[in-house]
Amino acid sequence: ADQVALIRKQLDAADWSDGRATVGSQGARVKRNRQLPEQSAVGRELARIVMAALAAHPTFFAAALPARTMPPLFNRYEGGEQYGVHIDGAVRNVAGNMAGTAPGADYQLRTDVSSTLFLSEPEDYDGGELVVHDTYGAHEVKLPAGDLILYPSSSRHEVTAVTRGCRVSAFFWTQSMIRDDQRRGMLYELDQAIHALRLRHGDSDETVVLAGHYHNLLRLWAET
Repeated sequence: ADQVALIRKQLDAADWSDGRATVGSQGARVKRNRQLPEQSAVGRELARIVMAALAAHPTFFAAALPARTMPPLFNRYEGGEQYGVHIDGAVRNVAGNMAGTAPGADYQLRTDVSSTLFLSEPEDYDGGELVVHDTYGAHEVKLPAGDLILYPSSSRHEVTAVTRGCRVSAFFWTQSMIRDDQRRGMLYELDQAIHALRLRHGDSDETVVLAGHYHNLLRLWAET
């Protein structure tokens, strides 16, 4: 909570720019929001805070199985702003002077997993739901400040219009060691099941076998 309050305080005093500057022509037709410029000093410092929190969060690692994670960017919606249905670009160019990267080490990142970190409380704004579309329909997400959602970057998604208040969030992409969504999901469920069994029954020959299968599947499928 303290970290979220610190981030919000700095973001509320920051200078924002048109969010369409960071998308192609197709995205620009449906994107109406504001972002911190990628080279913003405030954005780089806040990105370091978020990256450090991610590195210390075992659930994020288990769900994303990250090979590389792009330093977060920050956006803001208010006054009817929204981002229509779109799919994130498959590859992002990451500048070497962004937070969390080695100076000068520009690289390209395949976007396997998209993440949104909510920085506004749900009661502080109307609208602004993240809607992820998949085979089973549309899934609306509006989480408390400090909570994060991961979803496949191949998903069609949108942010609905904010009609009251202000929605602030961080967003970023991860190139996973497991590029296939189904395989990554299977490994996450297996990891969580093993963890639950160990908490309930302690270590046993069976949990060792299951953990072995997890790591052997990871070894079989991982790209590093």
